Amino acid sequence: MSRKDEIKSAYKSLGKAHGFYDGMMTGTTFLGRMMLKYVWCMTKEDALEYQAGAFEAIPKDFSGKLLEVPVGTGVLSMPVFKTLKNAEITCLDYSEKMMSSAQKRAVEMNISNIDFIQGDVGNLPFEDESFDCVVSLNGFHAFPDKEKAYSETYRVLKKGGIFCGCFYVKGSCARTDKMIRKFYIKSGFFTPPFETVKSLKKRLSKMYSKVEVHNVQSIAYFKCLK
Repeated sequence: MSRKDEIKSAYKSLGKAHGFYDGMMTGTTFLGRMMLKYVWCMTKEDALEYQAGAFEAIPKDFSGKLLEVPVGTGVLSMPVFKTLKNAEITCLDYSEKMMSSAQKRAVEMNISNIDFIQGDVGNLPFEDESFDCVVSLNGFHAFPDKEKAYSETYRVLKKGGIFCGCFYVKGSCARTDKMIRKFYIKSGFFTPPFETVKSLKKRLSKMYSKVEVHNVQSIAYFKCLK
């Protein structure tokens, strides 16, 4: 079984969606599946493909220090973290409400090797090269200061460490781009400017020694080695 297939299997332990956001991200509710279809031009299986791809670079026997920023509700990360029993996991988010949901999910899933910290990705409260892996799921399209986010996630990652994750990129699906402009930006959920698949690969290649970037419709997923 490939690492991606192992991660897809881990998502079977997800449990029920805690709310609209969880259902939209996973396609586990009717409304969530409709959002995936009409906003993101995806099926539930498409979403699972990029979500598993975002974690694929983390080996199943990973035992180092891992930072996730932002953790959000933990709906995409906790099923994977449950399998990383020897890792030291730190989850950070600016929103205490989102982080509270993630903490609740960690308790429900009996994940004990994890800490939660409220903080800003633009000013991470960690020393240089503190982590063996940094994960960022669906955060960079929302961060207001993307340059600081790129530099801070790079700063706290050890040399030889893994940077992986996923987020929205423009230019891959016209309908999604239109929805982002009309609703997501105006509501404050997303903050321009946005990368394209090409610009993201170019940016990451200037920072990291090895880079892979793929996409499923308008979501790019990536894995980098510092």
